[in-house]
Amino acid sequence: MATNITQTLVDEHTLILRMIALLEQNAPKTAAGQYTNWQFYLDGIDFIRQYADRFHHAKEEDVLFEALMANGMPREHSPVAAMLMEHDQGRAFVKDMEEAVREAQAGRSDRYQAIADNTLGYAALLKDHIAKEDSVLYPLAERILPEAVRPRINSGYQRAETQVTENFSRNYQSVVELYEKESR
Repeated sequence: MATNITQTLVDEHTLILRMIALLEQNAPKTAAGQYTNWQFYLDGIDFIRQYADRFHHAKEEDVLFEALMANGMPREHSPVAAMLMEHDQGRAFVKDMEEAVREAQAGRSDRYQAIADNTLGYAALLKDHIAKEDSVLYPLAERILPEAVRPRINSGYQRAETQVTENFSRNYQSVVELYEKESR
């Protein structure tokens, strides 16, 4: 039986999707002027940048994608290229979301729609992106990557986890849980 190299990433997607659900729930209310908890958005942006991007995407980009390319997958015109492009698109949505939130914090209610648009754009992109990774790219990686490289991939994930604070994942799980309780 081959060593699993994608379950860690699938598990991290679960928490990311929980945050996306919260963003999707609150964005339409913000557009309507009914939800102005800017701290929620700032915490969501921090979650996306730190947990989803710096922590999770780094594992994908620096470990799994590199292993796929080292084992024959081209960098251009490939599933890896598409995933990298979508990571960049997500970063652009988050940058624009943060700018709109900061302006709304300063009293600009005309930015509520921009918050919602960027939030929902990011959410749609990431839900589709995660679905492609979980149902196409990760199963492909499990099929094509030889057993000889799998321990190095899992070691790469472990190295990435040593680059964050001890309770990093637990802290971001707590942020999601806090806003899930608020939304009930």
